[in-house]
Amino acid sequence: MSQEKPRSAATDLVQAGRFAGSGDWLPVNPPITRVSTVLFKDLEAIRAAERAVGGPTRSLTYGANGNPTAFALEDVINRLEGAHGTCLYATGLAAVAQMFQSFLRPGEHVLITDAVYTPVRRLARTLLDAFDIEYDYYAADGSDIESLIKPNTRMIYAEVPGSLAFEMCDLPALSTLCKARGLLLAVDNSWGSGVLYRPLELGADISLMALTKYVGGHSDVMMGSVSVTEAHWPALKKMCTAVGNTVSPDDAYLILRGARSLSARLAMHQANAMHVALWLQQHPQVARVMYPALPEDPGHALWKRDCHGCNGLLSFEFKAVDQAQVDDFVKALTLFGVGYSWGGYESLVTQVDQHGTRSVADWSKAGLMLRLHVGLEDPDELIADLSNGFAALG
Repeated sequence: MSQEKPRSAATDLVQAGRFAGSGDWLPVNPPITRVSTVLFKDLEAIRAAERAVGGPTRSLTYGANGNPTAFALEDVINRLEGAHGTCLYATGLAAVAQMFQSFLRPGEHVLITDAVYTPVRRLARTLLDAFDIEYDYYAADGSDIESLIKPNTRMIYAEVPGSLAFEMCDLPALSTLCKARGLLLAVDNSWGSGVLYRPLELGADISLMALTKYVGGHSDVMMGSVSVTEAHWPALKKMCTAVGNTVSPDDAYLILRGARSLSARLAMHQANAMHVALWLQQHPQVARVMYPALPEDPGHALWKRDCHGCNGLLSFEFKAVDQAQVDDFVKALTLFGVGYSWGGYESLVTQVDQHGTRSVADWSKAGLMLRLHVGLEDPDELIADLSNGFAALG
């Protein structure tokens, strides 16, 4: 008998995370279940639930342990990530913090990619320093990792691709290195969102996502997730339960609603971003475009091997401008909003900080850079908006 073919992400996003009703019916959307106090039929039932709550299985004794709407979202994220278990957190950064708390102990050492999401650097300076956990940054492509591993190294933390220049690293090779040395491999998968990239399938132990971004997709809710393989689920679940971590059922519902269209939205983001990237490549005032789907991108071969598409994020470097001109460029834009984050339906622009975001890479000789999130607007109208920006350079 042949095995059933695994379902695609597009199908899982629509079909997963539903709860059966009490009769012969099934709601398309799981209900929003707001809960604090939970009632049990007798003392033995509540004792059984208490015994289970600190372990690896779901047990609802109180609202701080979760809620059925969040459980439905966990099911969807498990399918997306190919994970044994997932915990949800109030923000993506909170997910990183709780992951560190779950797997790192005082005196241990973690290697963090130099391409990491900038607030994680602040997290390292506060949380890791406070608990005497050592950390160093390695080159975005992973080329210097082996020379930085110490006897007390416990984890390598990757982000594929990087947040600002979208550098790729060879995750399967990194996994082989980690397994040979007994190290944990954790990966920020917010860029890939489980549709474009699946770190656990490529050998990672832990995959994190800012669900705020593409999975939610509508710029109206904050949440993060940590998904793990079976071997690492008890440690993650135990810490999550111990600190009373939970998410609002209303927020979980919004993420679920956004997730249903994730695959289709990403395809449109990629089509629009590629249109813009190709136009930028030909512009006389652009030195380079950073987008892994471009054949000229340094990480293109790894992207083509390991990824299942691209999204709406790209950066570009100006040839010869000063800061005042970059300010004028951005002021001239009307369709690209100036703001943090990405992954919603709208287009955004922000400047790449070439001083506070890297410790290993030398960007001092590079020109000024902007990062774009190309949204779901008409791509020709986005290009016309960017043309206005270039015209403002003088």
